[in-house]
Amino acid sequence: MNDIDDKLPLMTEIWEKTLSWQPKDWQQQQFQELYQQILLGNLQLNLTRITSPIDFWEKHLWDSLTGIIGLTEIETKKSIRVIDIGTGGGFPGLPIAIAFPHWKITLLDSTHKKIAFLDNLLTQLSIHNVKTLVGRAEAIGQTDSHRKSYDLALIRAVGKASVCAEYAVPLVKKGGLVILYRGHWSQEDTSHLEFVAEQLGSKIESIETLHTPISDSIRHCIYLRKYSSTPPKFPRPVGVPNQKPL
Repeated sequence: MNDIDDKLPLMTEIWEKTLSWQPKDWQQQQFQELYQQILLGNLQLNLTRITSPIDFWEKHLWDSLTGIIGLTEIETKKSIRVIDIGTGGGFPGLPIAIAFPHWKITLLDSTHKKIAFLDNLLTQLSIHNVKTLVGRAEAIGQTDSHRKSYDLALIRAVGKASVCAEYAVPLVKKGGLVILYRGHWSQEDTSHLEFVAEQLGSKIESIETLHTPISDSIRHCIYLRKYSSTPPKFPRPVGVPNQKPL
């Protein structure tokens, strides 16, 4: 178990070299407080297996932001609505909320205890641009208040890419963007996702291959652009996308 007084590395040069970005002092402090609160929360909840300072920096902070920073199209907008699907301990949504305090971010998870933890965490860290939501993406995606409501949807590897796409695409507006955070990726994966994306009214806009700066692991960010309305039958009822992937 890590001591909650462990300090995150600043990584000033690596932030700059890899993302041409650096957190301001107050953002660095919020990252530190986020880390300490996650360690505390881990004593009661299974929030993350990644607890050492260097691993947390790379696999939660850097990994969350690498798919976003540099996207001029969204970085330059004064305010966008973002949803983080299956957020768990708050990733990638919370680091993004700290990096972009003018964005409005919703953290979605089906586990009540995790959302309760995040509600408390938001208060402790004085993060005011984030809301939480308890529910399943399949159900949320069929509600008028969330369907076609977001500029950007984020989903880290919580299932097959086709399943993640079915969760996410219905939630974004026409012209909106979905980012799938993945580890391994192949041409076969691309071919299948192209077929699924088309059914959902979207297409693969780009696939970025990334190397983590400390462990030199491979990451992929898959960007789906929504170009037309998603057929009303998607997302299918709770459990169906995972049981019967497109």
